[in-house]
Amino acid sequence: MIWLLLVLGGLALVVAAPYLHEALKPHMDDKARRSAPGKFAELSRGCTHYRWLGATRGPVAVCVHGLTTPSFVWNGLAPGLGALGFRVLVYDLYGRGYSDRPSGPQDSAFFVTQLEELLEDQGVDGDITLLGYSMGGAIATAFAALFPERLRQLVLIAPAGLGHDLGPLAERVTHGGRLGRWMMQAFFARSFRKSTEAERDLPSSVEGIVDLQQGELHYRGFVPAVMASINGMVSEDLREEHHDIAQSRVAVLAIWGGQDSIIPISSMGDLAQINRAARQEVIEDAGHGLTYTHSAAVIHAMRDLMCD
Repeated sequence: MIWLLLVLGGLALVVAAPYLHEALKPHMDDKARRSAPGKFAELSRGCTHYRWLGATRGPVAVCVHGLTTPSFVWNGLAPGLGALGFRVLVYDLYGRGYSDRPSGPQDSAFFVTQLEELLEDQGVDGDITLLGYSMGGAIATAFAALFPERLRQLVLIAPAGLGHDLGPLAERVTHGGRLGRWMMQAFFARSFRKSTEAERDLPSSVEGIVDLQQGELHYRGFVPAVMASINGMVSEDLREEHHDIAQSRVAVLAIWGGQDSIIPISSMGDLAQINRAARQEVIEDAGHGLTYTHSAAVIHAMRDLMCD
């Protein structure tokens, strides 16, 4: 009987350990935000960190980052956008960076509401260039489908919403129920460190990006937020939204990485079938991190697509 109790106790500890580890992480609070480079807006679901970069005057470009890398992913592109004449607004999605980590589903309605409220808070009415990278491309697509009249143009960089491959762990999270959630809590940190470490020797326009990415694991709520987004925003099929955007005649620029293993290049063909007016470019030697590994090429592609 004692051995049985010990075995059961050991199993209970193994099951509980990932959740205990998460619970012991520090909150993203005022103390943690003292080093934040930007400002904060109090929105309906919590505090949102944002920064204005680029030019001091000119049209507004709003940049939406992806699943695991907060707004610092735009640090390398913002100067180029500024050189194109844009005032650049970047912000941290809920669950990432210096923003709050509210619980609950993280679907298109969740993220579109955050963006809509931030634009209202900052007095940005319309005629914006909306840029979305990876999952941020899916968020930008959902926003553009709902509010086409507010956009000057939509720029999608390796966007989710038309297919993706996040690997076996994400697949298990999407279809594995409680077991998938436990596996995410137990193994995501190790997987994330391994995947980001593989990019340490790549050229990057964002100084220390690997350490910045891995630093997200330090705070409570990041891993649950990634899990909620995998089950929510990332899993949404946005073909209908792309069709609505095509019907609205919003100008769409799409930029893809030719070596992207996460967002397949076949998505480019899918977008072309849905929206024949979309202008598209492939950076042949770029992977999924093209916003920071190939910043100059992305800006060059944007300039060419805008002026074509």
